[in-house]
Parts: sequence; C-alpha cells; structure tokens
Amino acid sequence: MTAYAKKFLSYLLKAGILFLAALFIYHKFLTKNTDLKQFELLISKISRQQVLVTLSAIVLLMFLNWLLESLKWQYLAKRLVAISVWEAIEAVFCGLTWAVFTPNRIGEYGGRVMFLPSRKRIHGVFAMAVGAFAQNVVTNLTGILAGLIFIYTYLKLDPWLFAGITILSLIVLGLFLVFYFHISWLVALLDRIKFLRKYHRFFYIMGRYNKRELIVVMAYSIARFAVFTFQYYLVIHLLLPVIPFGPMMLTVIVFIFIQSALPSLDLLDIGVRSFTAAHLFLYITTQQIAIIAAVSSIWLINLIIPAILGSVFVLKLKFFDRT
Repeated sequence: MTAYAKKFLSYLLKAGILFLAALFIYHKFLTKNTDLKQFELLISKISRQQVLVTLSAIVLLMFLNWLLESLKWQYLAKRLVAISVWEAIEAVFCGLTWAVFTPNRIGEYGGRVMFLPSRKRIHGVFAMAVGAFAQNVVTNLTGILAGLIFIYTYLKLDPWLFAGITILSLIVLGLFLVFYFHISWLVALLDRIKFLRKYHRFFYIMGRYNKRELIVVMAYSIARFAVFTFQYYLVIHLLLPVIPFGPMMLTVIVFIFIQSALPSLDLLDIGVRSFTAAHLFLYITTQQIAIIAAVSSIWLINLIIPAILGSVFVLKLKFFDRT
C-alpha cells in the first residue's frame, strides 16, 4: 500500500469512528432526553449552590476515576513500553470514544492499544485484560458481599437456602482471588490448547505480572470503585437526602454488580441501568423517577462526556506508521 493510500485510509477510519460515536451519542440523547429533563426538573427544586457544588464534585470525581484508570494502564503497559501519564490519558479517553458504539465496550481495547507501537498492540490487549480482570474482581467481590447482606436484610429467604447461597458465594469469592493472583495459570491453560499455542508470544504477557504488581493493579481498581460508588452516593443524596447512607451504599454496590454482569452496548446500556436501578431501589425508596434521573446523570457524566473528550484523541491515531 502506498503512503498516500495509507494516509487516506487512516483519515477514513478516523472519520468513521467519529461518525459512529457521534451517531450513537445523538441517538441516545434523543431517547433519554426525558430522563435528563426529569433530572433537570428535580434539581431545579434544590438550592442552586448545593446543586452546583455536588455536580462539580461528581465531574471532578469522573476525571479522577479516569485518571486512576490511566495510571493503571501506564503501570500495566510498562511491561511492554514506557509511556507517560499524558500518553496513558490519551489512550484511555480515545478508548472510551470507541467503547460507546461497540458491544460490551470491546472497542475500548482497540482504541487504547492503538497508542502503542504496532508490534506491541496485540500484547497490549492482554495487558489491558489483566487490568479489566482486576476491576471485575473488585466489582464481583464487593457485589457478592453486598448482595448477601441485601438478601439477608430485604428478601428474607429460607435460612437453609440463604446458607447455601452464602457458601456458594464464598467459594466464588475465593476462586476469584486465587485465579487473579495466579493469572499465570491462564497462560498455561491457553498453552494447552493446540491452535492457541502458536499465539503464546502475545498472551504470555499476562503471566509476567508478579504478585506485587497485581496488588498495585488491584489497588488502582479498588480506588476507582470507591470513586464511582461515591459519585452515585452524591447524586442520589442530592435528590433523595432522606435515604440513610448504609442502605443507599449497599443498594448502589449491588446495582453496580448487577449491571456489570449484563452484556450490552454502552449507549443502549442506559435503558438496562435505569430498569435495574428502578426495581432494585424499590426496597429503600418509592421515588423511582428520582433514581432513574440519578442513574441517567451518572451515565452522562461518566461515559458520554469522556467519549466526547476522547474524540479529540481519535484524531491523533496512527494506524500504520507507529514502529
């Protein structure tokens, strides 16, 4: 392929990514406009200063959340190539733009690793998978524990059934932790599969992270989890200050756990989130409209604003000429 053809195709790919992202964002704004207007109506009844302070804090926490993810990515990528914090931020935000129009946010992998040298991009996918696994472990561990407390508090199951669920949950918790801190076992497992063995040079990177490094990655993941659960607390407390802190945080953690387990498209996911939240929070409040509005506002701040910002970094992508 000639240099001109590569340049033309690169521009075409960038334009396609930006077009798809813009199309999906615009479509979702049209379909979720009612929820966002409802949020606007609800906050209009609250002190302007309180609203401004709370929303500013939530936006700042959004940037902190993705900064932590960028630092985690920089830490993971050092096994492949040294990148600066700013390069990690560019990669993360670019990935968020790709994520909005791809199932299960799979595009986030592609957008992020495109900032690595071409010979390291496939390795980067597996390095990123380690970080995603750590985040899933944190979400699942906290979600399962919160789920047990939620079931005990609100569902009042048969004691024997609850005991069985508890034992099974503790086994799952143990497996998650053991498997994460022995992620090299996955490399050994993949090596046993004949047609995958020839790709060992790509996925071996997962087994190179030692326990200390895995603990650091886990710490970043825990910090991120704390940040976005606190975001939910702030916005729900703004709209429904009568809900006690304990029940609210318990339900928020269960909600995050459930919605993380549901496969969906990032932008269509807001409908699933709203439905799940409205039914789950019924155990602590009857104000479903306020809950849906709160979830929609977090969706806008945490996913849509970063995706829009990330479009700037899409323009910096080099599909063919990174060495």
